[in-house]
Amino acid sequence: MLLSLSISDYVLVDRLTLDFVNGFAVLTGETGAGKSILLDAISLVLGERADASVVREGAARAEVSAEFSVTEDAPVADWLRENDLSGEEDVLLLRRVVEATGRSRAFINGRPATALQLKEAGEFLVDIHGQHAHYSLLKATEQRRLLDAFAGCDEHVAETARTFKIWREVVARQESALNHADEQDAERARLVWVEQELAGLDFTLPGWQDLQEEHRKLTHAAELATGAQAASETLDAEESGVLNRLRGLRGRLADLVAIDPALSESMSLLESATETLHEATRELNRYAERVDLDPEALNLAELRLAAVQAAARKFRLRPEDIPDHLASARAQLAELGAAADLEALARKVAEAESAYQKSARMLSSQRAAAAEKLGTAVSAAMQQLSMQGGRFEAGLTPRAAAAHGVEDIEFRVSPHAGQSVKPLAKTASGGELSRIGLALQTVLSGTSGAPTLLFDEVDSGIGGSVAEIVGRMLEALGGNRQVLCVTHLPQVAARAGRHYRVSKENQEGRAVSSVNVLSHAERVEEIARMLGGVKLTDATRTHAEEMLAV
Repeated sequence: MLLSLSISDYVLVDRLTLDFVNGFAVLTGETGAGKSILLDAISLVLGERADASVVREGAARAEVSAEFSVTEDAPVADWLRENDLSGEEDVLLLRRVVEATGRSRAFINGRPATALQLKEAGEFLVDIHGQHAHYSLLKATEQRRLLDAFAGCDEHVAETARTFKIWREVVARQESALNHADEQDAERARLVWVEQELAGLDFTLPGWQDLQEEHRKLTHAAELATGAQAASETLDAEESGVLNRLRGLRGRLADLVAIDPALSESMSLLESATETLHEATRELNRYAERVDLDPEALNLAELRLAAVQAAARKFRLRPEDIPDHLASARAQLAELGAAADLEALARKVAEAESAYQKSARMLSSQRAAAAEKLGTAVSAAMQQLSMQGGRFEAGLTPRAAAAHGVEDIEFRVSPHAGQSVKPLAKTASGGELSRIGLALQTVLSGTSGAPTLLFDEVDSGIGGSVAEIVGRMLEALGGNRQVLCVTHLPQVAARAGRHYRVSKENQEGRAVSSVNVLSHAERVEEIARMLGGVKLTDATRTHAEEMLAV
């Protein structure tokens, strides 16, 4: 809901800050005091067109800020997240600045935004009902949403949209298969060739690693055998070998141990080293004997390597990527095979269309029943609002299949007896439009997305008992919504939970509008003024007290 409104240097307003609460509140004041200025300021911060004429004379700029409370699960919260405009938790701040040059700037939660974004955000927050006012009830999408909410068919709406999407996707695949058959045949032939070429290699990563290792060994077999044999001879040559020299060293050291046993540990280490070198010699001999000097095996390994590397170059791959490329080709072949099965696609299209039509028919049935009930209820409410003989209907017009169903929804109204029904958007009288909006909101209470409702001219052309009915309807609507109404009728003002008075006075030779929240005593005076004009009497004050006490 709307928490506060701050205005500076806007038309006749110098500086003004207003706090709002939930429920029903009214704005009253003398004609010309500036009540419409407040609604225009709210419209401005909700994205309406701006020009330099709104800047107070002599000021550099006009500025309007509005703060709203926003719950985490509110639709506007999702919109803010999608547009990266989220701010403090549970609070939304809209701000509009209009320079004296006519340049306009917009901000959402302190971040630069466009007027269109302000408007989009505002549509989640406020509905303005009045002459020339732009509000969501005039929009076809909102009319459809309201009827669906009134019918309680949100699940069927979602199911219809889901089945429509599936149907269109299958149709698109069918059309692609029909329109690109030649291209698909060529692609299929290419993929078959790729699959055959790569599958024929019988390539695996472990096998590739083993092949490379085997080729290295076969290539260097002679070098490995010669090197191992040379190392063995170095260790065990008869005269110059390491082991022969160690044997002589052991004999000399044995004589020294006999003299000093402290050398026994060194003798033990020398014997251990001698045994280790003996084992190394034996292992080198065994390795030299095992080395495979097979030219034929080497030739086969080189041919295999060449085949793999040639295939990799052909497809511009690393050898290691061959398995993935083969898997991809096979997957694409399977997909093309499914896409080329025109009979199967035709069956899927028929099944998807049938599922959509079934869901759409159920949705249409629910809408038709709800439209009749809504028309009856709103028409009845119109009779109480000085619109005798008036008639409201929610028209369902067949249309081509769409995500929202097989009909368009249009709210139509005949304000008085003898007049034909016309689209709600074309209803001429601002007062009638406001009252029809009130009737709709009363019947649809709890289903409209906007938590704040602003009514202007709802009392145009009515009075007496009808005015009292309007007041009671607005009061009831304020039971679960925030309702702000500009009114000239004391019967309406008396039903409000909060009362704002707009006044205009001269300050240093210029007119300035101000707004004040009235106390009970001040409300008595204001309602008495609305009852009796400029000259107040005890009788009008008593009457005002009685109206507030009801």
